[in-house]
Amino acid sequence: MRYCRGVLQRSRVKISKKAVAVYVGMHYFLKKSWAVFFCFAILAFGHTALNAYVLPGPYLLDQMTQHLGSGDRLLVTQKLLVYDNDSETGLAEFNETLKFVFPGTFRSDIDSKKIQRIHVLSKDGVITVVDGKISDESDNPYDRYTDLLLFRSNNSLQKQLLDLGVNVQISSLGRFQDKMAYVVGAQYPNEDTPQVWLDKNTFRPIRWIMTRRPTQRLEVLYRNWQESNHAWYPMHIEFFFNGSLVREIYAQDIKVNPSFPADIFDIQQLKSQYPQQALSEPEKGAKEGMDEVQKTIEEFKKIYK
Repeated sequence: MRYCRGVLQRSRVKISKKAVAVYVGMHYFLKKSWAVFFCFAILAFGHTALNAYVLPGPYLLDQMTQHLGSGDRLLVTQKLLVYDNDSETGLAEFNETLKFVFPGTFRSDIDSKKIQRIHVLSKDGVITVVDGKISDESDNPYDRYTDLLLFRSNNSLQKQLLDLGVNVQISSLGRFQDKMAYVVGAQYPNEDTPQVWLDKNTFRPIRWIMTRRPTQRLEVLYRNWQESNHAWYPMHIEFFFNGSLVREIYAQDIKVNPSFPADIFDIQQLKSQYPQQALSEPEKGAKEGMDEVQKTIEEFKKIYK
């Protein structure tokens, strides 16, 4: 009897140890399985997150115009750097003054020893005066960067972007320089079509790809956004043509809601004040530094004809 009890006791101990071993093994296996599953879930989420539903393009553009801040007018003084490999220094510098009247009136003035240039955009059209004569090439793609800052009406902005080839009905979520951003005009990661990138948190523009051909790509980057009297403006803007840095802008001073004489935006008055540039006569100012970066502007203009 004592012998039977001993055998039974020993068998119970053996069974308990075995059960514990099985339990521990199963517990470890399940923990490891859940860890693997969790890792795969994270990877799957990261892969699909960029392709998930995002806000419609028109709504994103509306948010962009609202997040540029308040104010009816802006006066911006800035330094324009044009990289020119044909010059001795490889760089031409210009002091430029910008006048914004929202949502669609704009004037730029450059007055230097190399060039005197006036560029005006209003509801009556566009005009550019170079060295006292009206240029026959008033539509310059390098001036387009102001469109995202100027057209504070969602309808006018959409129309402007549509005219430049941006399909505002397409939107996606992308990543640029380690930051998440909304893409209007393309499905990320496609960069072969015109598109505008907005910061995911602020809705302010950070990137604009103006291209219709892979060999003619103008990319504008809006950096260092700063606030002045409830108005936001990019203090540093970069221009890349086919991947090469060709221009930079550094804003130096911003005034919100200054007063402007109405006639400085009058295109008809400018037409009566300045003669038309002769077609056979080269634009001297453009030849001496504002040549639109070794004639790439002429090639780029062909895209929009």
